[in-house]
Formats: sequence, structure tokens, C-alpha cells
Amino acid sequence: MARAEPARAVTLSDVARLAGVSVATASKALNGRDQVKDSTRQRVVEAADQLSFSPNPLARGLLAGRTGTVGLLTSDLEGRFVIPILMGAEDAFGAGQVNVFLCDARGDTIREQYHLRALLSRRVDGLIVVGRQTDPRPSLGHDIPVPVVYAYAPSDDPADLSITPDNVSAGRLAVEHLVACGRTRIAHITGEHAYAAARDRAEGVQAALHAAGLELVGDVMYSEWSERWGRDAAAVLLTRHPEIDAVLCGSDQISRGALDTARDLGRTVPDDVAVMGFDNWEVLTTNARPELTSIDANLQQLGRTAAQRVFAALDGVDIGSGTEYVAGRLVIRGSTVARR
Repeated sequence: MARAEPARAVTLSDVARLAGVSVATASKALNGRDQVKDSTRQRVVEAADQLSFSPNPLARGLLAGRTGTVGLLTSDLEGRFVIPILMGAEDAFGAGQVNVFLCDARGDTIREQYHLRALLSRRVDGLIVVGRQTDPRPSLGHDIPVPVVYAYAPSDDPADLSITPDNVSAGRLAVEHLVACGRTRIAHITGEHAYAAARDRAEGVQAALHAAGLELVGDVMYSEWSERWGRDAAAVLLTRHPEIDAVLCGSDQISRGALDTARDLGRTVPDDVAVMGFDNWEVLTTNARPELTSIDANLQQLGRTAAQRVFAALDGVDIGSGTEYVAGRLVIRGSTVARR
């Protein structure tokens, strides 16, 4: 029995022939170029619909003058803040059928330049540069021939576009929640003063307390981002200031240490003292006793936003410059509101 021949794929030439135009004109019409009359474009689109024409990914890229690839250049692939940003960006790129090249510079400037040259040699359509912390990082410069968006760590050049968490508003949001829970004697333990995230959150904390007519109990306590520091600092605060009814910590790790100390001192959480953190690192927040209330930085949304800005730039939209801030969200658990 004769074997049936597979159906031949419809080509751009078939569309052009049916529409009565050249292949070049059909390409311009399907790509939305301005050089084609509206009547001609309509004829080409109708021909493509009639033939169920769908260009393959390579052809789509050639039609648009693109490769359909974007580079993600990070300095800390193992970091727990970087991974959700990359996941959010990949979600957005996947929706747009874009392939991603991921490179990890591991915090090395020379390695970063090497990866940058490699990505540009592959003719990526755009770049997202993801930092390891929210402190400004050096710009890659303005000689790069593709759109560049900086995520998490903003560029130190205001002419670049950066997307970063709004840690000041996160600090305000945390205090507003504690005040809404009836807390009025609030202390703040956080990480190293050298980190912008610690300083910005503390700024938001102080601003929200001032707006509520309250003052911080003691000074902001800065040191390492660790449970050990949380235990030690909470012991000092709760011993010197037994009237404290809330301890706001600059990270979930610090909060876990504060919870340990409250328990050791016989202070019930949240009845006697509320404890709250930042980052919403679920391996810590959901395994704490009680579970920790925390501010989630919305890092996946940050990654999606960065990818959307790259898409917009590729479509000819002026994406602007400066820094865009992504608001965090409050995740309420048992360390501030008792479970009944």
C-alpha cells in the first residue's frame, strides 16, 4: 500500500502568492511595518489566515529582526533572593516564547564582562542584570546595543532603568500592621548597617512610628543577619525594656532568634510580645513556633516587571530611566495575630 506523503508546511511564499504580493511585502505586512498600505496588509493577513500560516520561531525572529533570546546576568545564582526574581522573569519570557541564556558572574567583575561579551556575541535581544543585594551596583555603560534593565540591585547611573524592592515602604507597612494590632512599644533589630536594605527598612520603621505618634524603644540595633544576633539582641532589649510589646526584625533569620529568646524569657508570642520579620523566607516562617508574620518583597513580580520592561523596549516603547520600586506585601501569621 502506498504511504501517504506528509502535508507540506505552508510557507511565506504561499501567503504572498495567494495575496498577490511579493514575499518581501508579505513579510513587512505580517511584521507590522509601516511601508505597507493598509489594504495590502489586510489582504496579506487574510491570506495567512486562510492558509493557517504560522511562521516557525526562527522565521518570526527574522521577520522582527530579533533572535528571540534574552540574557539574564546574575552575580549570585545560589542566593535565595535571586532565584525568585529569575523565576518571575522566566515566567514572563515563557509567555512571550522567548529563550533565556543564564550566566552567573559569582560576584566577579571580570567574569561578568566575559559573560556580557558572550551574551552579546549570541545576539541576545535584551539583558536583565540581577544583583545580590539592594545596594547600587556599577552600570554596564551605555555602549551596549540592546535594552538593559537592572533588577534588585539598582544601577548607580540614573540614566539606566532599575527595578528594586521598596524597602522604605516595607518598613512602614510592618509598623502599621503592629500598630493596628495594638502594639505601641516597638523595638527594631536588623542586619548590617552597610546594607541599604537594613537602612531603608529602618527609615520606613521610624517614619511610620512618627506618623503614629510613637517612638522606637531603644535604638535600632544593627549587626549580622543571623539567628544568633536575633537571640542576643532580643535578650538585651527585653531585659532592659521589659515593657516592649513588639520586636520588629530586619529579616526572618533574625526573627527566629528573637522568638527563641522570648520563649527562654517566658514571654508568650504573640500575647506578651509580637515578633515580625522581613523576606517571607517560607522555610523559616512556616516552620517557626508560632509561624512568623513577615513582609514579602514580591520578588517574582519584580522579575516579571523587569522582563516586561525589556519586552516594551524591544517594541520601541521608551521605558524611561531611574529606579522603579516594587511594593512588598504583608503575610500575617501567628507571631503577631494569635491563632484561635
